[in-house]
Amino acid sequence: MKIMKKYMLVCAGLAMALAFTSCKSSESAYRKMYDAAKSNQDAGLSTLANNNQGEETVVVAPVTERPISETTVTDNYDNVSVRQENVRVVNGSGLKNFSVVVGSFSVDANAYGLQQKLKNAGYDAQVAYSEARRMYRVVVTTFDSKADAARSRNEFRAQYPDAWLLSPEIK
Repeated sequence: MKIMKKYMLVCAGLAMALAFTSCKSSESAYRKMYDAAKSNQDAGLSTLANNNQGEETVVVAPVTERPISETTVTDNYDNVSVRQENVRVVNGSGLKNFSVVVGSFSVDANAYGLQQKLKNAGYDAQVAYSEARRMYRVVVTTFDSKADAARSRNEFRAQYPDAWLLSPEIK
């Protein structure tokens, strides 16, 4: 029994040694490809060996440079998600069609605390209550336009990463 265990251990060791040495890549093959690529780099070309038959396929990628002033970025605010909720304003001047919510609380004191912090920072923050969800929503800004609200939400996400848009069904 002892001899058989030793024999199996030796066989397993030989199999592992064979497995590790058979997968070893040839350094000369890497060196050959590196030298070929380096020589073609000066010409601005990249080469790829085809099945080690000596044939080479030339790959050329055109480079087009444009000044940054020509780049146009178009924002698609139609795809911005908006949550619709029945809310009533409990502290504030009133909500428009789209509002940016930066905090949701089940305790009104927490909502009023964030509202005061935002008012101290110069925002006309408001608190609205959603009876269906039993949550106080802290609204930092409110807009008639969805695009304006989305831009504002994106700015507030730097400080409030969970900011979202609300389209209130005001009670």
